Amino acid sequence: MADIQNLLLFVGLSWVLIVTPGPDLIYVLTKGISIGKKAGLISATGVTLGIFVHTIFAALGLSVILKTSALAFMIVKLIGAGYLIYLGIKTLVSKEKLNLRNNEQQTPNRKIFTQGLLSNTLNPKVALFFMAFLPQFIKTNGTEITPIPFLILGTLFALFTWIFLAILGYFSGAVGHYIKTKDSVSKWIKNLSGSVMILLGIRLAFINQK
Repeated sequence: MADIQNLLLFVGLSWVLIVTPGPDLIYVLTKGISIGKKAGLISATGVTLGIFVHTIFAALGLSVILKTSALAFMIVKLIGAGYLIYLGIKTLVSKEKLNLRNNEQQTPNRKIFTQGLLSNTLNPKVALFFMAFLPQFIKTNGTEITPIPFLILGTLFALFTWIFLAILGYFSGAVGHYIKTKDSVSKWIKNLSGSVMILLGIRLAFINQK
């Protein structure tokens, strides 16, 4: 069975990517600020479940691709590397700021959860990101590849995401105000994330199947 490698690096990079301001973070902050702490927690749970759905898809699909086809492995690797580098450059050059609005009307809890779930489940960018990110931390070495390592790493990523977003959603009022008034913090996190994604893309481009 393929083994997980560089687990501590995976954990560290996961947290860097998770805390980067993006659609998930903005969604949870917006719901928490505009509706309340409970809405923040519910939205965080919906978003995280969407990530776990992609974990399952990535695990099943990638395990078959990596096991049966060297050409498919190379194609996925190059697409994934290019996408990560693109995301990194886009993040670095982006001039967008967090846009938090607190004028939303009350929304049912079920709708908040469903919106968070669908925002990730139906987002092909999330699936492509997992296909680019997870294989870098799994050893192949010519051994049989199963979905288990992908599921373990994806579940860890989803767990870290939920912990961060749940805390963020609960304390969304204070956190949202801080980020809005501290442009230097948001800019520092954005630059760090962009650089990390570019490095991950370069690293992925040179990974071998065996």
